[in-house]
Amino acid sequence: MPAEAPLVTRAHDGRRLAIAAANAAALRLGLRPGMPLAHAQAMVPGLAIAPADPAGDAAALADLAAWCLRYAPLTAPAPPDGVWIEAAGSSHLQGGEPALLGDLVARLGRAGLAARAAIADTPGAAWALARHATAPVSIALPGGAADAIALLPIAALRLEPEAVRGLRRLGLDLVGQLVAAPRAPLARRFGQGVLRRLDQALGLAPEPITPVVPPEAVQAALAFPEPLLTAPALRIALDRLVEQVAAGLARAGLGARRLDLVFERVDDRAQLLRIGTARPSRDPRHLARLLAERLETVEPGFGIEAMRLIVALAEPLGAEQSSAALGGAAAAPDLAPLVDRLAARFGEGRVFRLLPVESDVPERSVSRMAAIGSPGMAGWPSNLPRPVRLLMPPQPVEAVSALPDSPPAAFTWRRRRHRVRRADGPERIAGEWWRRDGERRAVRDYWAVEDEAGQRFWLYRRGDGADPATGDLAWFLHGLF
Repeated sequence: MPAEAPLVTRAHDGRRLAIAAANAAALRLGLRPGMPLAHAQAMVPGLAIAPADPAGDAAALADLAAWCLRYAPLTAPAPPDGVWIEAAGSSHLQGGEPALLGDLVARLGRAGLAARAAIADTPGAAWALARHATAPVSIALPGGAADAIALLPIAALRLEPEAVRGLRRLGLDLVGQLVAAPRAPLARRFGQGVLRRLDQALGLAPEPITPVVPPEAVQAALAFPEPLLTAPALRIALDRLVEQVAAGLARAGLGARRLDLVFERVDDRAQLLRIGTARPSRDPRHLARLLAERLETVEPGFGIEAMRLIVALAEPLGAEQSSAALGGAAAAPDLAPLVDRLAARFGEGRVFRLLPVESDVPERSVSRMAAIGSPGMAGWPSNLPRPVRLLMPPQPVEAVSALPDSPPAAFTWRRRRHRVRRADGPERIAGEWWRRDGERRAVRDYWAVEDEAGQRFWLYRRGDGADPATGDLAWFLHGLF
């Protein structure tokens, strides 16, 4: 294939034609955005040049910001080449901040978009780290925004080029040097713009963002003449919002699967709550209860001046008729409301269901699934009892037994000796040779035992006692009945 040709887009920067963007081949040749176009043509004869499309770029950036709503309910374009994502309160749904950034960068990479990402306490610090940190993915410690950006160039503060050149003439090259400099002389010489950007990066001045909202999303908003400060007042407003959203969902024939509640504070900061449901729902009492259980985490500051409830994810939900109305038998209890409340309180990742997997090896015989599964999923086999709790990994114990097929007479676990009163076994389980070579001849003999106190344990011996290749005859505790 022919090598990629260098390509740049041109735009007028107010004084001359300059490079607005450059592809990878042009960047490798030393061309950079902002470089005068005449200089670039002198460096690379025959350079391919295309006109810039600011309107198209802005529309594409807005679409990208809307796509990022999958990660958080507050996103906004940050022209010319960035997206704000307010991840506070929602990063745990992605498995934490590192997992969120990793998934974001990976998805954009598969779409052909090279991306750098950062998380910090303030938008300004995140902007600086994403563009000027050494690593392509950066996470500043809570409260550590100042330390994280101290060694970055002052251009990371989004200052005007003239201000950057003036500060460098004074010997101020790094953000940390600017923080340590006297503020009054800086304000007199450069105006308040430099200090405002510095304070925004350090969290000393607010920096509100205008979030994008998909036009097709069902939503409702309330603005208050006086800021709300108390939980009862927020609950009243929440109930009104949920009623409006439930009515909108009913008209659209939809049920909510994910709801985002945004609190707009008088200090131009926003807080958010995000909940999910196991099944589509538009029951206002159920949705309001899920959100109300999270109200205690809201910090109103000097007051909440507006609230907005957005259905971030919805699925079709038709009308249902109860079996009682049809004269039939009572329907099975619906566990979805209980699952939703548990997930809202403890986190979605902590509420799950275990389903059997076709594997004889116990630790591979179960898998985590959504707490509410689809009809027809396979259940547990009734003829193969297993402990209620499996220890992962199995814990070594010291056991006394006769070979080859006698159960253990006693075993010691966590420095406590248990004398075996009853035992059932052995149940022999062979390794899955197609997975790893080490399991080709591996053997486990499992025993269900009961000690003198009535406690029941699931023990296994590694090896069959006849062939050393099957195991070293060590004993392990794998489960508790």
